[in-house]
Amino acid sequence: MNQDPPSTGPIESPAQPIHNEPAMVEGEPLKVTEPTVDEKLAFAQHEIQELKDAWLRAKAEADNLRKRAQIDIANAHKYAMENFADSLLPVKDSLETTLANEGASWETLKSGVELTLRQLNSAFEKSKIVEINPQDEKFDANRHQAMNMVESDRPANTVIQVFQKGYLLHDRVLRPALVAVAKNKSTTS
Repeated sequence: MNQDPPSTGPIESPAQPIHNEPAMVEGEPLKVTEPTVDEKLAFAQHEIQELKDAWLRAKAEADNLRKRAQIDIANAHKYAMENFADSLLPVKDSLETTLANEGASWETLKSGVELTLRQLNSAFEKSKIVEINPQDEKFDANRHQAMNMVESDRPANTVIQVFQKGYLLHDRVLRPALVAVAKNKSTTS
């Protein structure tokens, strides 16, 4: 009994019945021929072209994703302040309303400014802007800027006066607090 040789790969050929007897065509055994070198070459070239096409499609898709990511990043930078700016609009409106009210009393102006300050604090809170007011805290060079050192009975490196509050955006210092720091009193003999 004659068996077919094992296949070495996917070669397109007419379907062969799978059994131990040779196929018969008009009473004569069907000869199974090995593909010629030209057929193998043509098949390999076809496979190469398919792989090349797939690679080009994947490359184009990667380029499109990269370009889209660049556009998204540019838009994120461009519109990053949108929420903060939106929360500042009521603050501006309140200031304009206060200034437009020419006959307002001192109490009315003060309450309007207090309302505006609450709106501004709310905008800061929404944007994760945190105030640094280090009065009586230990001096931290990462968050405070010492303007001067003053002899004091307080422990050395303690903030004894805040000239200007600082601010953090998340954990990054937007502006350090400007402070005066205590130093030990000098002793003279």
